Amino acid sequence: MVRSDTSNTKVNILGIGVAPINMQEALQTISQWVLEREHHYVCVTSVNGIMESQKSPTLCSIHNNAGLVTPDGMPLVWLSRLSGYKQVSRVYGPDLMLAVCQDSLIHGYRHFLYGGTEGVPELLAEQLQARFWGLQIVGIYSPPFRPLTPEEDEAIIKKINQSGADVVWVGLSTPKQEKWMAEHVSKLNAPVLIGVGAAFDFHAGVKKQAPKWMQKSGLEWLFRLLNEPRRLWRRYLIYNPQFVYLILLQLLGWRHYYLPKDERGMSSPWVQQLDSISD
Repeated sequence: MVRSDTSNTKVNILGIGVAPINMQEALQTISQWVLEREHHYVCVTSVNGIMESQKSPTLCSIHNNAGLVTPDGMPLVWLSRLSGYKQVSRVYGPDLMLAVCQDSLIHGYRHFLYGGTEGVPELLAEQLQARFWGLQIVGIYSPPFRPLTPEEDEAIIKKINQSGADVVWVGLSTPKQEKWMAEHVSKLNAPVLIGVGAAFDFHAGVKKQAPKWMQKSGLEWLFRLLNEPRRLWRRYLIYNPQFVYLILLQLLGWRHYYLPKDERGMSSPWVQQLDSISD
């Protein structure tokens, strides 16, 4: 069976509701939020985010309360298509950042860059503005590698709010960026927060991206592992096999995962449990 309506729909992947969307649909949703000043955060999620959520009920809840959980990794795209959503494509963090920036030239969105190591937000701002002439980047901030004090946190909230940003890009890596967005979405005037992790380093020119053919074939993890084995070995050599094992259990019906119910205690139409789809 082929499903075409993705409004109010999520695909249940190990208890995380992933939106079965493509880049154009993501852009339309973000544009609507900015226009209507609706406050949401976007989790751009791969296998790593799904697996981190298996050991953290808090992170699982953060994902399921997001305005969007996009299929950042190809396994999430393949599982969405298996569920009947054939139009799904990868909504990859670095690509989403470029697409929203391009869209901003038409709509005039203002951007704030929060994250990256010292000097990276400055480089990122330069690269983006060189690529998108007229792009409005109204603020940058590279947080220290420690929890902010209440005073520091209050100061950054004030800085972002005074900037007049419409979109706050958060590059802290998973799960830090998801936790930060969930904690700050109600404190910021900016309607949209988007966690894009390594996109800061990629577009600033600090780290190399995998070739397009590796991205499309689901082999980006191998490229990144070979480039950063010490930092990423656990993510890919442990999480990836565990993910495959748990997905097989879910597909076979030997392990069940449930998405949250809506405010009325009813199963929300936004909930779509992953199951086997017959043609």
